[in-house]
Amino acid sequence: MSRLSAQEAITYYDDGAVLVTSAVVRVGQRGCPIGDIERVWVERGGRSWRVLAGRGGLALALLGTLAAAVLALVVAVRLHASGTVTVALIGAACLLGLAVLGPLPDLLLDRLDRSYAHGSAQLRLWVLLRGHPVPLLTSRDALRFGQIHRALRRALERSAPPVPGRH
Repeated sequence: MSRLSAQEAITYYDDGAVLVTSAVVRVGQRGCPIGDIERVWVERGGRSWRVLAGRGGLALALLGTLAAAVLALVVAVRLHASGTVTVALIGAACLLGLAVLGPLPDLLLDRLDRSYAHGSAQLRLWVLLRGHPVPLLTSRDALRFGQIHRALRRALERSAPPVPGRH
């Protein structure tokens, strides 16, 4: 099987800042041939308290409707209301909470989902390049980082010499 020329290289990932092909990996202005990479590994750093606090804030904002229901229950108990009135107050408080929040819960849930997809830890992608460990990429964006890591692994698998005895 012959090596692919630069024009025939398969692109596994390209976002403008990072390029991974069957021939080369380029991060910013730094690049190296895939054939020179001996090994790839990931180092996970500490979590970002700012991201975790943001998630907590989003979760608290989502609890607005529940807080309205609890407030209605407290009011019903204070007024010594009957069970039917208590249920009606709680139901009205929930509906009012949802009406006031409107589409906000959907937006908050979307932001919360994205915060988990993008992660909270510092991630670093290392390569063993001609016997020397080299940090290739550092990011807190877990989704993008994972895409780049998988692309690099696919490129390395494709460039690996065939194992004798396998077809």
